[in-house]
Amino acid sequence: MSLMSVTGLSARQGGKRVLTGVDFSIDRGEIVTIVGPNGSGKSTLLRALIGALKPEAGQITRTQGLRLGYVPQKLHIDPTLPLTVARFLQLPHRMPAQKARDALARTGALGLWDQQMAGLSGGQFQRVLLARALLCDPDILVLDEATQGLDQPGSAAFYELIADLRRDLNCAVLMVSHELHVVMAASDRVLCLNGHVCCQGAPEHVASAPEYRALFGSGTHGALALYRHEHSHSHDHPSHDHPSHDHTDCDHDPSNDGQMTPRSGGAA
Repeated sequence: MSLMSVTGLSARQGGKRVLTGVDFSIDRGEIVTIVGPNGSGKSTLLRALIGALKPEAGQITRTQGLRLGYVPQKLHIDPTLPLTVARFLQLPHRMPAQKARDALARTGALGLWDQQMAGLSGGQFQRVLLARALLCDPDILVLDEATQGLDQPGSAAFYELIADLRRDLNCAVLMVSHELHVVMAASDRVLCLNGHVCCQGAPEHVASAPEYRALFGSGTHGALALYRHEHSHSHDHPSHDHPSHDHTDCDHDPSNDGQMTPRSGGAA
């Protein structure tokens, strides 16, 4: 059974419909990435999934007691505010210091315990935000362009950390990202969004899909070999919809040299 599934989701933002008929699910242990051009509805879908936006139509089903750990795209902290990492992790509710230290240790940021939040580098800040998301022992880690502002090595290191956390915690990971070459390599499954689901499946298949290439070009396809790392895990409860990471929801054209042709429906 999926941790979370979406059927026929449509949503509006600012009075305009930005998502139509989205079907989506995520299983325990999966890393799923949502990609799409600006205005394609990525953040809107994420807001609907975490309960911050009520869909116009469709249904979102969450497993009972589902816990979400959220890492936002941006978080502004007044640089004049004297706020240590330790105190930040205690807001809004205090918790055992050891639990907060353990979360920092998992993200490689334990040495930042007494540091001021305003003095952290971009990479350090994101690791602290990730530690905060781990405090609820999440079933799904949700990251909204969490590496924005990091350089390429910093982004790659962050995604390696995410992969390690998925393995160690047996949680699912749902990411929105604009860094196609790194994030495609870090993912088990990619959802290409442009107002609707253009195509989804294993990264190599999506990178070959004509509609994906129409949106992003073919430059990211070759970069997969540089960053791709193998995963050796299986889902606790594989579903019929997603029996393995090598599936795709694109229609297969046998004459197209193993490439995938996206489902019907043009870009929104």
